[in-house]
Amino acid sequence: MAEGQEGTGPLPSARPLDAIDQDILRMLQADGRASIRSVAERVHVSRANAYARINRLVEDGVIRGFGARVDHERAGHGTSAYITLKIVQNTWRTVREQLRQLPGASHIALVGGDFDVLLLVHTPDNRTLRELVLTRLQAIPEVLSTRTLLVFEEEDLEPQW
Repeated sequence: MAEGQEGTGPLPSARPLDAIDQDILRMLQADGRASIRSVAERVHVSRANAYARINRLVEDGVIRGFGARVDHERAGHGTSAYITLKIVQNTWRTVREQLRQLPGASHIALVGGDFDVLLLVHTPDNRTLRELVLTRLQAIPEVLSTRTLLVFEEEDLEPQW
């Protein structure tokens, strides 16, 4: 079972998704502000059915939340970087909690390969990125080494189901 959000415990196993559930997910990923009415019309179910399905997807943890897709550069965070970290064995949970607190941290992943953690950050400029890496990240005792990969251009892709 997947871990729940802080303090909520494990989530129940997600029920299988049918074609209508998948259509709803595609719609909400494209427009998280879509009304229940428009969702129901586009997937050809009643409003009550669409509402119940969306609630089930949220309760099952399939939908983790609703939010805006932000253009980081236009929002004043024009410097982006992927940072790889090697960490002390068995310290993932501790490191993850510290990385969550970093300003500009956007994505954190425990990975296999030449490094242990992949971190995506968005900062206002290179000076702020430098401070984040050299002062904040390297001050975490469990972080053995870092490598910074500056992003020149990025694009969020629409998930294809």
